[in-house]
Amino acid sequence: MGKGFKILIESNEMGVCPQYDVLFDTLTVREHLLFYGSVKAPLWTKKLLHQQYKRIGVLSGGMKRRLSIAISFIGNSKTVILDEPTSGVDPCSRRSIWDILLNYRAGRTLIFTTHHLDEAEVLSDRIAILQHGQLKCCGPPSYLKEMHGQGYRLTLIKKVR
Repeated sequence: MGKGFKILIESNEMGVCPQYDVLFDTLTVREHLLFYGSVKAPLWTKKLLHQQYKRIGVLSGGMKRRLSIAISFIGNSKTVILDEPTSGVDPCSRRSIWDILLNYRAGRTLIFTTHHLDEAEVLSDRIAILQHGQLKCCGPPSYLKEMHGQGYRLTLIKKVR
């Protein structure tokens, strides 16, 4: 064997939700869950959403993101990597996705990227901030706020007439 190395991970150990949905327009929601479920957890069965027979092409962006996130959790993955899980969704869908992640993070390691600091603060135990590919700071949200947070200052001046 050469100088390279191999990493072997069981298919149900890791789930991934890329920034751009990896969905097939000709399949339904149900068919996606069954397909990915058969790959990651062959004995997996689950009660499906009321939208299970809809083709992907008719779903909203928020529903597509929820499906991509659901796929990443199939098979009780212990590590789930999410690349901007709320990108391109409206504020209501964004909050709904937060609730999903908060409900399913127990017993797992979630690693995700985001441009929204409020999202990182709500969903994270630890935050790492990168700038131009360099690690700038890392720690719990409260520590980072205390050490680096500037906050907002509003000054009002009343004109005397």
